[in-house]
Amino acid sequence: MSIIQILASCKMQSFRTEIENPVVQKDILELEQKIHEFHNGKLDEEKFRSLRLARGVYGQRQQGVQMIRIKLPYGKVTSKQLHRIADVSDEYSTGRLHITTRQDLQIHYVDLNRTPQLWAELEKDNVTLREACGNTVRNVTASETAGIDINEPFDVSPYADTLFKYFLRNPISQEMGRKFKVSFSASDADTGLSYMHDLGFIAKLQDNKRGFKVMLGGGLGSQPRHADVLFEFLPTDKIIPLMDGVVRVFDRYGERKSRAKARMKFLIKDVGLEGFKALLEEEQEAVPYKTYPIDVASYPKVKIVKVEAPKVSIANTKDFETWKSTNIVPQKQKGYVAIGIKVLLGDFYTDKARLLADLVQNYAAGELRLSLRQNILIPFVKKELVPFFYSELAKLGFVEAGYNKALDITACPGTDTCNLGIASSTGIAQELERIIKAEYPHYISNPDVLIKISGCMNACGQHNMANIGFQGMSVRTKDKLVAPALQVLLGGGNTGNGKGRFADKVVKVPSKRGPEALRLILNDYDTNGKELSFADYYQEKGQMYFYDFLKHLTDVDNLTQEDFIDWGNTERYKKEIGIGECAGVVIDLIATLLFESQEKIKNAEEAFGEEKWAASIYYAYSSMVNTAKAMLTAEKTKVNTHHSIIEDFDQIFVQPGRIELENDFKETVLQIKENEPTKKFAKRYLNNAEVFLSKVEKLRKKELVEA
Repeated sequence: MSIIQILASCKMQSFRTEIENPVVQKDILELEQKIHEFHNGKLDEEKFRSLRLARGVYGQRQQGVQMIRIKLPYGKVTSKQLHRIADVSDEYSTGRLHITTRQDLQIHYVDLNRTPQLWAELEKDNVTLREACGNTVRNVTASETAGIDINEPFDVSPYADTLFKYFLRNPISQEMGRKFKVSFSASDADTGLSYMHDLGFIAKLQDNKRGFKVMLGGGLGSQPRHADVLFEFLPTDKIIPLMDGVVRVFDRYGERKSRAKARMKFLIKDVGLEGFKALLEEEQEAVPYKTYPIDVASYPKVKIVKVEAPKVSIANTKDFETWKSTNIVPQKQKGYVAIGIKVLLGDFYTDKARLLADLVQNYAAGELRLSLRQNILIPFVKKELVPFFYSELAKLGFVEAGYNKALDITACPGTDTCNLGIASSTGIAQELERIIKAEYPHYISNPDVLIKISGCMNACGQHNMANIGFQGMSVRTKDKLVAPALQVLLGGGNTGNGKGRFADKVVKVPSKRGPEALRLILNDYDTNGKELSFADYYQEKGQMYFYDFLKHLTDVDNLTQEDFIDWGNTERYKKEIGIGECAGVVIDLIATLLFESQEKIKNAEEAFGEEKWAASIYYAYSSMVNTAKAMLTAEKTKVNTHHSIIEDFDQIFVQPGRIELENDFKETVLQIKENEPTKKFAKRYLNNAEVFLSKVEKLRKKELVEA
């Protein structure tokens, strides 16, 4: 029985009681409805992809199943929520949970038709899928040590939480040209990696006033870009208005057709930092809040369980001491520490998840933090409980030493499940970890060497900001045979306070030679690195030094049969790349676009009725631009940005007299930048949008008849 049928039946009251938020109910019902429309051929496949991505439903490499991304702001998950996620994973998936490099959780192999019910189950404990994928503001990430960091000027969690809530379902960030990523760093160590985000915030104090250093326009991918400093210090009550304006600029001027050029970093490159600031200034009238004080006092207080330390006996004290030296994180609260759990490749199962949830509920603060390195941090553990936690975690297989150390390799799912994967990232990661354990045990406690792996250029494994990075590729022999390969990158790293280095591409080697490349690099570092950090060692030696001693591994004239089988596989390698869904960029049919415009008008009317003037205005704006886009698409005119759509519609339709408007389209639609979001303006602007859509629909019918 579908959710629509459930709501129409006698069980309707029960469902509504379990999900009290009517906005969430509407979201889930809409997903259910769109799935039916898609199956019945009433909804274009590309448009449906865009809609489901914005609801955390992502197509897998395997046909007929979906990956579900669960959005967990700044990686915080309570014991109760983890139990809920585990139950849902068992019911709808395979029982495996995957931690991402953006502090989300993913479950795989889900039937599309069951996704609305899955979402409804999660929402019972305030867990959302909304905007976990697609061209939206993605999960807001933060230092996993936020709130306990001994060096933090203040806890950034309440600020990250408020920003997440402000932009969730916000009309200004629902259909951008590409995804938008935000991070918060607890201290100048910049463990939130601000320099590689669209917007990055680093906690600062100035004259005892809280604020943030703000970084703008960073990114990874095939063309990594270091973010610019937008503000050295921005008071906390300005961060929401700032991002509101930044998103508006990105939505209007950002590229929409070419996915490769659609991120914020390319807009900054095109207009320059000063040009972007000028565009940002033009949006200030439209931003609904000039200041947005964040109520830190209302943020949930930590509730620590008071319990006596159970007596335990540690069988192997040497292993225990090694584990303590690498996995215990100091905490600013006296008498407490945090415990880091190294999770191989970010994968663990629901049986362990439940036991872990119970452990922190009964003996800590009832919450966990997922980290950017795909690990788990347990905060607020009493120091006297550490032996007990070690004993209990050992039962779960969660006491492997090397948390956030060289042995702790980050890898995306790669060819296991991702459409864009070119070569295995998980398979090579497992082999490299095995080699470090067996041959380089002194690296288990080394916090300096950071190894990251991605299955393709998109850098979900963040390979191009690592000290040692590997990127999945392929190589072709003279006989045109194709084998899996790895691009070796060296010299990247986070240097703190908004600064970092991106790794250089050094050589491309067949995948099966990846371990030998790592051995050569580590052997040389041990011999010649002296007391230098790996990043400084690389800078001292230079790119060509490493190219020279790795070059022999690039030869593809002597490949064996084994070289044509990728890590973790038994069958011969085939380069198979599907349609990437990371951004959900789509080209829509004209009729679909005009139908969307009608829906946006309805959204504007609903928001107006709820006295949400800013939201109503932006829905009306989106309707007008979308309507213009439909007509320009019919003319085979490029519709790369909102800005170009607005100008081209005037040139092609208004100026030649094909459609009569009271004013130029540009003048009409860009009133949004010139007026405060008041009730009076919202009503007038909505009327303009309704009149415009009506005129365009009449023109479209007329031209179709005459065609």
